[in-house]
Amino acid sequence: MGSVIAVCISNRKGVRKNAVPQITVKREHGIVGDAHAGNWHRQISLLADESIETMRALGLTLTPGAFAENIVTGGVELKSLPVGTRLRVGEALLEVTQIGKECHNDCAIKKTTGKCVMPTEGIFAAVVEEGVIRPGDRIAVEEGT
Repeated sequence: MGSVIAVCISNRKGVRKNAVPQITVKREHGIVGDAHAGNWHRQISLLADESIETMRALGLTLTPGAFAENIVTGGVELKSLPVGTRLRVGEALLEVTQIGKECHNDCAIKKTTGKCVMPTEGIFAAVVEEGVIRPGDRIAVEEGT
């Protein structure tokens, strides 16, 4: 079982996200107040702190939201989860809809280091059950549909 390390939002697309004390997730919407919210398959982005740590090892100082991720996780190997996997995250239930995504015009991190973990290790999810998610909440992997 894993846990939520941080939750992050931004009010516009194409920028890093900022850590907040909690997020509220809604069906057919995503995160209330986040620029990427909408009725589509990439409502929420998740990235494992273990993946971020591989980039820190290259000498980067990275804080939550640096990859424009909404939820930073610990103790769950996100990149190995297949599409359709359901994750109980705090009060909410999320369903994995996509693995990875290309960076926009090579993000600042890729320009600095020559690589970025989001395209291969970040995942995206849609909200199945609404709720509040906070740092410290547990994450449980449930069976896919």
